[in-house]
Amino acid sequence: MPFFDKRETADPEKREKSQFRELRALLEYARGKAPALKKQLKGIDIKMLKGREALAGVPVLRKSDLLALQQAAPPFAGFTTVKPGQLARLLISPGPIADPEGIYMNWWGAARALAAAGFAKGDVVLNTFSYHFTPGGFIMDSGAQALGCAVIPAGPGNTEQQLQAIALFRPAAYCGTPDFLKILFDKAAETKADISCIRKALVSGAAFPPSLQAEVKKLGVDAYQAYATADLGIIAYESEARQGLICNEGIIVEIVRPGTDDPVQDGEVGEVVVTRLSEEYPLLRLGTGDLSKFLPGLSPCGRTNRRLAGWMGRADQRTKVKGMFVDPAQVDAIGKRHPELGRLRLTVSRANEQDVMMLKAEAQNASAGLAEKVGETLAGLLKLKGAVELVKPGSLPNDGKVISDERG
Repeated sequence: MPFFDKRETADPEKREKSQFRELRALLEYARGKAPALKKQLKGIDIKMLKGREALAGVPVLRKSDLLALQQAAPPFAGFTTVKPGQLARLLISPGPIADPEGIYMNWWGAARALAAAGFAKGDVVLNTFSYHFTPGGFIMDSGAQALGCAVIPAGPGNTEQQLQAIALFRPAAYCGTPDFLKILFDKAAETKADISCIRKALVSGAAFPPSLQAEVKKLGVDAYQAYATADLGIIAYESEARQGLICNEGIIVEIVRPGTDDPVQDGEVGEVVVTRLSEEYPLLRLGTGDLSKFLPGLSPCGRTNRRLAGWMGRADQRTKVKGMFVDPAQVDAIGKRHPELGRLRLTVSRANEQDVMMLKAEAQNASAGLAEKVGETLAGLLKLKGAVELVKPGSLPNDGKVISDERG
């Protein structure tokens, strides 16, 4: 598939330096206009933000925090640099969280993902993402228009009307959830409608398991996946290489240990944290709550940005044990007290009609009494007692889980 622009094939080191130069300039401009961003940057020397290590010193802003901040200072909590009337659209996503849309085309960064999926100038696109209050429809619509495509603003549902629109306009491409694409083809088969014009698709917003991928392929549709959120637009997208999701340009993606602000080593599963280089809405280290990991190396398709393994679950593992909340950050704090430990996993289960905790900790050549010391730290930090088991390095699964609730 053709590239959207030259940035996709840029030298990775040059891209990184360029993005951090852009970040520093953006923050210098925005902190005087966005009071919430200024507060997030308290104690941070913007001039020193020259790489990921320095960026890790900025507190992560999580979506639960964003909701509370917006309720205290509506509509955008002080993170926008312009007034609401200077934006293109004022949107609401579930939460409810207010989402701004800037005025320039492809503001959400969707054009690159659509191009990688084979969308091209002159294509007619059936866009079944919702246009009602939420950003979904506009994310894809703006990207398709930036490519020079015509868009049918169909939104979700109304399958009979959708089939009528397909018969009239003969779209070559589809945007929407993978489930609804299958529903359309099933309805077409039932009513003997011809929708064979649809030959390519960019899907998002729902799981696209191998079984459904195989069904869609049998229908003659070449479908690609995109990872997007209502706050950030397109974060990463699939290419013809079909080896992970390539991080979008215009954002900096990190993977942090769930419940903390600390980046994990490449290849380790953690929470996806995104910094968006947007002049109107410069989100700095927004925690998505999604789990993923970086894949090694570069994509065979020629794009040189980092790749995510795809969606691997949710990072919010906070759970209640014996009436008290236990947070992943507390488990991480145990590891910081005992640097000789590796990966940690707290399992919560039931025994004798009571909640019980077992902390499994990877340790190489553990010293005598280490398990007891870790147990004391656990009880001190969590205010709850739990058993400790030291296990061999590499024996705990790399799935991003810090707390595993197995109470059924």
